[in-house]
Amino acid sequence: MTLAPIILFVYNRPWHTQKTVETLKKNELASESELFIYSDAPKTKQNKAQVKEVRDYIHSIVGFKKVTIIERDKNWGLADSIIDGVTTIVNQYGKIIVMEDDLVTSPFFLKYMNDALSYYQNIDTVFHISAYVYPIHDEGLEDTFFVKPTTCWGWATWEESWGYYKKDPGLYLQNFSKKMVKDFNLNGAYKYFDQIKLNQTNDLNTWAIFWYASAYVNNGLSLHPKRSFVKNIGHDGEGVNCVESLEFDVELVDKYNITFTNNIFENVKARVAFQEFFNGLKVSIFKRVLNKLKKLIS
Repeated sequence: MTLAPIILFVYNRPWHTQKTVETLKKNELASESELFIYSDAPKTKQNKAQVKEVRDYIHSIVGFKKVTIIERDKNWGLADSIIDGVTTIVNQYGKIIVMEDDLVTSPFFLKYMNDALSYYQNIDTVFHISAYVYPIHDEGLEDTFFVKPTTCWGWATWEESWGYYKKDPGLYLQNFSKKMVKDFNLNGAYKYFDQIKLNQTNDLNTWAIFWYASAYVNNGLSLHPKRSFVKNIGHDGEGVNCVESLEFDVELVDKYNITFTNNIFENVKARVAFQEFFNGLKVSIFKRVLNKLKKLIS
């Protein structure tokens, strides 16, 4: 099996970046995997010192088959940097594992991702492999299952699937019916579609919602594990798209004994569990994320 390259996006968080790389290096397939690191340039003078610290660190990284560093000479912003980087690398290698600089991984993260990419590579309706799953009630669920929503905390895909990606809010606003919006929003449990509207009005500039929308309109499915192989450590208020929160904390997989599902359709139990999770949040995470993003943009 040819291993997928890993692409890591970093900016101005040296501690988070180091924790992300340290746990990734502990994966048994790390030494056989190529790592591409995209380092965005500082947006303001206040960011320069931290960006330099991150860049000094990433140039010291060893433990992978090959490390390639791409240092942006201007600030692209997270959304544009990810779209460009993923497109470039996945078109070159045919498949890809994508990470940001605030993700702690299980030692079995790379094995799970590569096994899943291999297992589902010829199934057109499988667009996305997620390493993270929300802390849902998982009784009765298989080791892995499919739902429509994608996630962005450690994920993988193929060139053919990513070829459907379109960041075009007007396209989705025009073509989504009320029924589709309701389904897209998990029956109103989470207001995903509002993010598309806010991108249209330039109140947001994000990428992940358009990956979900691109998969959705092409009948794509997202594979999720019953237990997470990745944990986000960015909910300390420092990340671009993260707010302070403990609601998304999970325990990482500590052994690898996983069966990949052959039920290539949306798992109703899992979808209901996702809906219950979002409905159960005491404070609207969605509103907090949007408010933070608006402040950063302004």
